[in-house]
Amino acid sequence: MYTKEQASKLRQAFWTAFGQYIAPHPSAEGLKVNWVNYQTGVKHVYFRMQADNTTASIGIEITHLDTEIQELFFEQFMSLKTILHSYLGEEWEWRLHTTDDNGKVISRIYTEIKPVNVFNQDDWPELITFFKPRIIALDEFWSDAKYSFESLK
Repeated sequence: MYTKEQASKLRQAFWTAFGQYIAPHPSAEGLKVNWVNYQTGVKHVYFRMQADNTTASIGIEITHLDTEIQELFFEQFMSLKTILHSYLGEEWEWRLHTTDDNGKVISRIYTEIKPVNVFNQDDWPELITFFKPRIIALDEFWSDAKYSFESLK
């Protein structure tokens, strides 16, 4: 078991390594992008990558406090589901009004892998192989799809 400080340092080391590994890859629009902290440009819509001692996940999170507005965003993504899955090359899980680790109501579109452990450096290549093509595919999808969310801003 790791202390909080050790766990924090290992987690930070992984995300730094991942960020350095993917940094040379430009966005779909040819721009430099912070892949680890991807900015969608739409408030309450986030691309999140998470990893802990058992699971890694990547997904789209809709965090608007108003669940009806959250549902509008989710429905807009649903209308683009076939396009999203074509960019990803796989189907993801769709969860309307679930809760995050803090008990906050969010909606998620995501995929995950198990068992992986971000604290085990031997798992890092698998984690990088999992995250890299998916965050790039999300960026490519978003390059085309973000305009359909303009009215929801």
